[in-house]
Amino acid sequence: MELLEEFSFGLFIVQTALFILLFLLLKKFAWKPILNAINEREDGIKNALASAEEAKKEMQNLQADNTKLLKEARAEREEMMKEARDIRTNMIAEAKEDAKEVTMKLIENAQAAIIQEKQAAIAELKKNVAELSIGIAESVIKRELSNKKDQLELVEGILKDITLN
Repeated sequence: MELLEEFSFGLFIVQTALFILLFLLLKKFAWKPILNAINEREDGIKNALASAEEAKKEMQNLQADNTKLLKEARAEREEMMKEARDIRTNMIAEAKEDAKEVTMKLIENAQAAIIQEKQAAIAELKKNVAELSIGIAESVIKRELSNKKDQLELVEGILKDITLN
């Protein structure tokens, strides 16, 4: 109760007026800038969060694009490798086919040359045999036909052989 005894109504009004004045000054000069700063900071944080979210989405899109490009590159590489293998296989098959053709031609040419050489050798052999036979026959005939009696016997023998065959 001591408080009530010391209470001064004038002091109360002055203090209340000072409080209201202080409150108005704070409202005008302090609260507005503080609230504006808080609102600006809140907006900045929201914008930063939105930018981060957008960057995250963009990063996911880039990763998806990178993955897609990587898959396409791998598929293209596989296609190129398949084409290279096919080309290699075709080249090997063509080389084998060409080698077979060349080999067959060489064999045919060699066989033809062998046949030709064989025929030439046979002809040469026949020629040599004929020459030898003629030489032998000539020698034999000269010796046998040196006298008349031998000539008659030879002619009679040839006539008998001709009639028997």
